[in-house]
Amino acid sequence: MARTEITALFLMFVSSVLGAITTVLITGCQPPVSMVLPASIVSAAAIAPDVAAESSTNAPATDSAELKMEEFVEPETILSKGEEWPQWGGTRVRNNVPNVKNLPESWNIGKFDRRTGEWDGSKAENIRWFAELGSQTYGNPVVAGGKVFVGTNNGAGYLDRYPSSVDLGCLLAFDQKSGDFLWQHSSEKLITGRVHDWPLQGICCAPLVEGERLWFVTSRGEVRCLDTEGFYDNEDDGIVQNESARVGDLMDSGQGDDFEDSLGRLNEGKLTDALRKVLADAGSEAGDDVQIETLAPNKSWKATGTFGGVERELAIKQLGPRISIFKSLGPHDKHDADVIWVFNMMDELGVSQHNMCSCSVTSYGDLLFVNTSNGLDESHINLPAPDAPSFICMNKNTGKVLWTDQSPGSNILHGQWSSPSIEVLGGVPQVMFCGGDGILYSFRADAGKDGKPELLWQFDCNPKTSKWVLGGEGTRNNLIATPVAYNGLVYIAVGQDPEHGEGEGHLWCIDPTKRGDVSPQLAVKMEGSKRTPIAHKRIQAVEPEKGEAAVDNPNSAVVWHYSLADQNGDGEIDFEEEMHRSCGTVAIKDDVLYVADFSGLLHCLDAKGTPDGMPIVHFTYDMFAQSWGSPLIADGKVYIGDEDGDVCVFEFGPENNEPIEEINMGSSVYSTPVAANETIYISTKDKLFAIGKTDE
Repeated sequence: MARTEITALFLMFVSSVLGAITTVLITGCQPPVSMVLPASIVSAAAIAPDVAAESSTNAPATDSAELKMEEFVEPETILSKGEEWPQWGGTRVRNNVPNVKNLPESWNIGKFDRRTGEWDGSKAENIRWFAELGSQTYGNPVVAGGKVFVGTNNGAGYLDRYPSSVDLGCLLAFDQKSGDFLWQHSSEKLITGRVHDWPLQGICCAPLVEGERLWFVTSRGEVRCLDTEGFYDNEDDGIVQNESARVGDLMDSGQGDDFEDSLGRLNEGKLTDALRKVLADAGSEAGDDVQIETLAPNKSWKATGTFGGVERELAIKQLGPRISIFKSLGPHDKHDADVIWVFNMMDELGVSQHNMCSCSVTSYGDLLFVNTSNGLDESHINLPAPDAPSFICMNKNTGKVLWTDQSPGSNILHGQWSSPSIEVLGGVPQVMFCGGDGILYSFRADAGKDGKPELLWQFDCNPKTSKWVLGGEGTRNNLIATPVAYNGLVYIAVGQDPEHGEGEGHLWCIDPTKRGDVSPQLAVKMEGSKRTPIAHKRIQAVEPEKGEAAVDNPNSAVVWHYSLADQNGDGEIDFEEEMHRSCGTVAIKDDVLYVADFSGLLHCLDAKGTPDGMPIVHFTYDMFAQSWGSPLIADGKVYIGDEDGDVCVFEFGPENNEPIEEINMGSSVYSTPVAANETIYISTKDKLFAIGKTDE
């Protein structure tokens, strides 16, 4: 397990990623959501996040009658206006095709000095601004309310109290016009480390934005609602008031007197120079008026006075081999996020995520849908929380859980990092969830009944004889991409964590109006002429050596399926004629579908297929580098990035099988390009670029 086991979370969407995880979010010009929040609903952050936490009481909701199903902004409005891109995929439908005009087809990022980071913009072209991100970035940009939001790690070190040497999951907010840094939400790493919160991965999902409210999932397994204005409105909004935040720590190095001396002086009501330096380094320099009150000798103190020019009260605690200082966040802390409510899925639902929690959430009216990321432990064999839900529906205003579902059960293959999508299909609002067993599930998108949803259909995206093998050597795959709804049909590709390497893939077009098990095949036990259905199995659904077989499903919802196609008609299947594993989400416009696979191929197909269920492949293009993200279709062009840092730009259309430009971004592009208001936004491994036509 090298760089990440979870980076495919990414989602890209990935979200690349998930599509990369990609990606983007939602807001409108309407007033913020009305908030009526009883204090019992949500847990606030504890003074020491890994030491203690107040718990919330999110029992199955009883307030479903109060829910409103009126959407904040209709998807069609967001797509047609092209002014904002407020969630991963722009809307709950997740099709990355904004109606944005006047986009450049070429640009030049200038030159960055590898040692100093200094930018030479003398040769830059069509770069409106750039901003520093962390050292590894998998989150997709979201554009809403005059701001751009991106998930990353803390490599940029925007907050004095968290220098770049401190590993965090960060959600950053920038000014859309200037690129100026506004605020940061900081998620400290879980003490369980890479088991639940892999180092340096940061926030891999994209947030959802509606007006002045933002929802996202932290790497710590929390669903959080934030105020997009932060503390710039000079208010501490929501039920999370005076949220405790770490200022700094004085560690016991065992090689000097600073630690013991500081404990003794605190008991005497004094701050040592060592503690004053900790405060100064964190931007909270202590004034001469500071007073110390001992609450518990050698354990706990209260400091009041001027810190960083602000009159406030700090909490000081000895926590093992460190003296930790905490403050309460408020309107003076402009560069910190203003939290509205928090729901901790690990504490409240018993979830145990594999390596990281990541999901680009989406909404339908007042309903918020979340993949919990429940998964295996570090052995890649044991499922620590088999009874924990994998998919939940919440009241987005309060954070109260309305229903939970654990459909994959004990059949989770690895982790669960995909993001849900929603569309009204066949007259029924459906929310689609990518299960960790490789099965796509569709539920009725409503508040459920008695804490449970209504399952409409399920579709196994892997051949029944495919086999899961540790490390990616097998043929059974996960679902990392996000399902996309287009013209009444649903599209999804299979894949695995990129760390598992390349492998065979499948792209499906599904009829969502059918009900029940609508998989291409059914698993049965053969006993003479008798066929007995068998339950789904985690490693291999059908084992022929045990007298089991895969038979055609008369209730199959397959419209067409793409795994390979002999495009040149030579009777052989070349590398370029195969669909490989993919983290990417499809983008479709005018019945032309684009999707990238992890082997670096961009596939262009007819979204309708043939009447007999065969795919129509227009072309494939080899980018010669792995692609984690998803395509952007906008202004008559198609944009797609790769791990080498190149963004290929194509003229839109099935006949345009060669890029018109291939532009290097200086570092890997694991995310998905997004567009809003005549601007392309691309997050590379370490920077965010706003790309648009300039006057120069």
